[in-house]
Amino acid sequence: MTAMKPGDLVVLKSGGPTMTVDTVNSGIFDDDKITGVLCVWFVGEKLERVRFDHRAIELAPLPQASPRNTAAPPEEASGDYKTVLDEMVTAMNVPADAEKATSRSGKRSKPAASKRDVVAAAPVLSDIGAG
Repeated sequence: MTAMKPGDLVVLKSGGPTMTVDTVNSGIFDDDKITGVLCVWFVGEKLERVRFDHRAIELAPLPQASPRNTAAPPEEASGDYKTVLDEMVTAMNVPADAEKATSRSGKRSKPAASKRDVVAAAPVLSDIGAG
């Protein structure tokens, strides 16, 4: 028997859905003695979970790769589409470039004072003690 481990894909020897091994249970005093294999699979949106005897399941056969299933290399962007992508990349990178330039010079620009700051800084006049 092939050693099964969590994450392996298995099927019942009698047929059925492909299942994922969740846990391989071993004997309490002998880790090499498999007492059961907990498998999980979906039926629709419902998760099923059952413990099987290790002799009742086997590793699932790997699917054969067909020419349709092989991923084609990504196509290079061209024409107007490439121009738009380049403009987007440039626009997204402008703030980062500007920040790098200011951090190199060591100078930071001060934010402009708002009206609230100017009003808060104005002296407060009162008539206390006038008399």
